Amino acid sequence: MNTIQRIHPETVFAFPGIHGGVRAGNLLFVSGQVPLGPSGELVGVGDFRAQAEQVFINLGEVLAAGGSGFERIVKLTAFFVDIARDLPAYREVRDQFIDAEHACASSAVQVSRLFHPSVWLEVEAIAVCEG
Repeated sequence: MNTIQRIHPETVFAFPGIHGGVRAGNLLFVSGQVPLGPSGELVGVGDFRAQAEQVFINLGEVLAAGGSGFERIVKLTAFFVDIARDLPAYREVRDQFIDAEHACASSAVQVSRLFHPSVWLEVEAIAVCEG
């Protein structure tokens, strides 16, 4: 029987009532990661590239805690406040973490706002777990 495991590494800031990820069987569903450091500080105010790097660092921490990794992502969804301005930098940062030769299914969506006006990016993922 499959079990559901809630994942939250100590290295990723915890919002009350939200887990970094949920593992169900061999799938890991990673909650939207935002540019917050481990103690909740906003990283990269006014600097999209710095925000994207922190988002992918957080994503990697949740993936590892759930028994997965960037190479096992099957679906990535990115939410942008200004997709025209930020998509090129996002792709450059993403490609530092995810091998473009083995890219996953992906969506990019522009939203009017994220949870804080200084946050310009949120990324969620679905990945296959080991074992």
